[in-house]
Amino acid sequence: MLIMEDIRVGYGRTDVIEDVTVEVPADGVAAVLGHNGAGKTTLLRAAVGLLRPRAGKVTFDGTEITKLPPHRRVRLGIAYVPQGQQCFGQLTVAENLRLITDGRRGAGRDEVLDMFPALRGFLDRRAGLLSGGQRQQLAIARALLTRPRLLILDEPTEGLQPSVVAEIETIIAGLAATDGLSVLLVEQQLGFALELADRYTVLASGRVTTAGPGGAAAVGAVRAALTI
Repeated sequence: MLIMEDIRVGYGRTDVIEDVTVEVPADGVAAVLGHNGAGKTTLLRAAVGLLRPRAGKVTFDGTEITKLPPHRRVRLGIAYVPQGQQCFGQLTVAENLRLITDGRRGAGRDEVLDMFPALRGFLDRRAGLLSGGQRQQLAIARALLTRPRLLILDEPTEGLQPSVVAEIETIIAGLAATDGLSVLLVEQQLGFALELADRYTVLASGRVTTAGPGGAAAVGAVRAALTI
């Protein structure tokens, strides 16, 4: 579904990612792993068009999109959930959702709320007053309103309480099993990410150190790569 091939990208005169290739299978999950500062978020920003690669090529469902701006990529079916449970804190939950649905094609609000029933009781509450887990659910729900074919998640469990992490992981696992939806996941919970992933890529200092098929059997190899 998505191929990022030999990508070099950075900020100013500094390259953060060099010669990185990542592939997301159709109807599958690709996990990008690595320590803080490895370049994972920079890679995702290049995938959604917030950064333009200095070298390499980005292909989505057979079409090169390397130079397309973010809004064009959204129309093609790419949705991005940045890290940090981002939402419009001064707006209510309902208003956050309405920003996506008004005047745009997409899933109905009720359909998405069926996937996130915890949000139904907070439609009139300002998003800034929600818990971290509820804000993360809202962020994912907004992304799903665009009916994406590729959902990009940047550390969706970061900063959440352990009891909430399991809930978010269950939601993501359910999304990964959805027909017609591929997932590109950056995640620090190695066991969860690798069990879910069809393929994984480990980054260190902006370069690929190891990559391979996902599954629980890959945990040992990834842990070893992350200790080098």
